[in-house]
Amino acid sequence: MEVLWARDSPAPVRDVVEALRPTRSSAYTTVQTVMEILHRKGWLAREKNGRAYEYWPLTSREEYAARLIDDILSETPDRTAVLARFFSEMDPVEAAKLRQALGGPTPGRES
Repeated sequence: MEVLWARDSPAPVRDVVEALRPTRSSAYTTVQTVMEILHRKGWLAREKNGRAYEYWPLTSREEYAARLIDDILSETPDRTAVLARFFSEMDPVEAAKLRQALGGPTPGRES
């Protein structure tokens, strides 16, 4: 996903494999399989270009992360407890930004 988010255009599997090579050994068929799974799950779109498919992300990094978190939270009977635990360990600056994003009061500010 990171390789595709970094691009301005769709990419064939071969380009993704090449982009991954400096950091890890990635077999073409492994990357192709993962990209096909991501396509079936709705994370990637694809279009045939010649003999190969070109892929591009259907979501932003933020939406992708939010959907992963939601998948994890769906496995617990008490989502609120898990979220409370997670947010209690956040950096105070991040916590303030989150409160602001949710429309809550920001500590230290007068209304």
